Amino acid sequence: MQDRLPAHLEASAILRLAEAQGGFATVLAKGERDAGTILLVTLYRGAGAVLYERMPQIDGSRKFLAAKRENPENPQEFSEYLARRRQQDSDMWLIEVDIADAERFVAGLDELR
Repeated sequence: MQDRLPAHLEASAILRLAEAQGGFATVLAKGERDAGTILLVTLYRGAGAVLYERMPQIDGSRKFLAAKRENPENPQEFSEYLARRRQQDSDMWLIEVDIADAERFVAGLDELR
């Protein structure tokens, strides 16, 4: 039995949770409705982007871990990286969340699963 939520439901929950915590979230790219991978870009007031991706853990869980951070001296490189990832995986969901305490927000997502 699979205990994973369909991707569209998880994406919707992320959007609502961000708003409930005083942030803003939007879907930048929709992926496969049920089984698409979800990548999360967090920032605060439009700056300091960090890409989070679910990674398998030793205990079998899959937690969001920071996979890439925006270089403030070359922010375009981060955008180009996201575009390449999207080309590699058209089933991928890309969600951007602008929220004050991104690490806490992401940790809360892992607790919901």
